[in-house]
Amino acid sequence: MGRLDNLNLKAQLGSKEYEERLYAAQRKLLALRLDLGGHLDDPELGPGVLVVLEGSDAGGKGGAIKRIVEPLDPRHYNVSGFTKPTFDEKRKHFLWRFWQDVPGLGGFALFDRSWYGRVLVERIEGYATELQWRHAYDEIVQFERNLVLEGVIIVKFWVQISPDEQLKRFKSRAGDPLKRWKLTDEDQRNRDKIDLYNEAVEDMFAKTDHELAPWHVVSGEQKRWARVEIIETLIKRIEQGVQSFENPIGDQNGWT
Repeated sequence: MGRLDNLNLKAQLGSKEYEERLYAAQRKLLALRLDLGGHLDDPELGPGVLVVLEGSDAGGKGGAIKRIVEPLDPRHYNVSGFTKPTFDEKRKHFLWRFWQDVPGLGGFALFDRSWYGRVLVERIEGYATELQWRHAYDEIVQFERNLVLEGVIIVKFWVQISPDEQLKRFKSRAGDPLKRWKLTDEDQRNRDKIDLYNEAVEDMFAKTDHELAPWHVVSGEQKRWARVEIIETLIKRIEQGVQSFENPIGDQNGWT
């Protein structure tokens, strides 16, 4: 049994509990963000935070990102969305295009999709050779380890929904002229290859879940549950990261 099979998709929150927990979590996240950025009593920068969101199409990643950044000042975070690489990007190493958006000390960034496309869509659709995507697992883990050891807290989420709920959301989007743009031909293509994608996801968990950047698998079947679970988990991971953080810049007085 894989991690997707063991996930409880029936987890739910009532509206009252949702509002209470969301408010408390957002307030806590705001305090942490201001502290890491040196905006409270201590002006020293803390570690950077990179939130990586992957998951099912229509799983609710965008809604989760909206709730994460809702209490934050727009100057204090950056959201990057990644689709298929351009021709110029494909000429370079697959990790190259993500570097410029990785936060530095005191920074806060969110990735809607990420380098994991290499071992998911690029694997399934043949955009990467088998040698390339198999080699990518080790490259990704080493890349993430390097970032964490240099002072970036990486928090990775996979948001999963059932095929039935996904189809329901697709139909809802198709019927709303303001949401129809979210639907692409790739959405149905991915549904047709769901077994291949699930196998690739389980391989991804097995080979890229490491102590410095573990995977957090979240049920997105109910959006309320997913949003609160993601923010509360993010808070815990930031607090853990702060406890083990050692400023890699250190004292600059010895430099000439």
